[in-house]
Amino acid sequence: MSARVISGKARGKRLKLVPGDTTRPIMDRVKESLFNILGVVSGTRWLDLFAGTGQVGIEALSRGAAAVVFVDSGRAAVQTVRDNLAFTRLDEWATVVQSDAFRYLRETGEPPFDVIFIAPPQYKELWISALTAIDAAAPRYLTADGQAIVQIDPREFKELPLQQLTLTDQRRYGNTLLCFYAVRD
Repeated sequence: MSARVISGKARGKRLKLVPGDTTRPIMDRVKESLFNILGVVSGTRWLDLFAGTGQVGIEALSRGAAAVVFVDSGRAAVQTVRDNLAFTRLDEWATVVQSDAFRYLRETGEPPFDVIFIAPPQYKELWISALTAIDAAAPRYLTADGQAIVQIDPREFKELPLQQLTLTDQRRYGNTLLCFYAVRD
């Protein structure tokens, strides 16, 4: 499996994958669909939680996102993100943080993000913990029209009793499900 930047400044660049089998890179067709759904991302701020290779955040930067914070606890993943950012020459707009995602959420002093992309290791319900933490303090993490997007296996999905976020869309691509959550009005 390979990963590439689909569009924008770094279009066509092939990205390094994290060594081993600890990450599951997003398939190019799913990534392309994600960005088609989102439309224009120019000027937006992103948080790529459980960043892995960093390819979703790098795609956002390539398409004009103003800034992306990449968070992953794995040393190999963090180094892969740094290498991919340097290779694509998008590192100027990126911050790479080696941290547990939940610690980062508790301790971050960053302004709210327009998009938070959550793609944790599968079958551990980490997406539920991350989304619940974001929901508990949504204005701290997301802009008023911001979105949290979860990438999971469809078998992992369950309805959650969220207070400040609402599920607005779901898209299934084989064994990948994208769930879009927005801040309630």
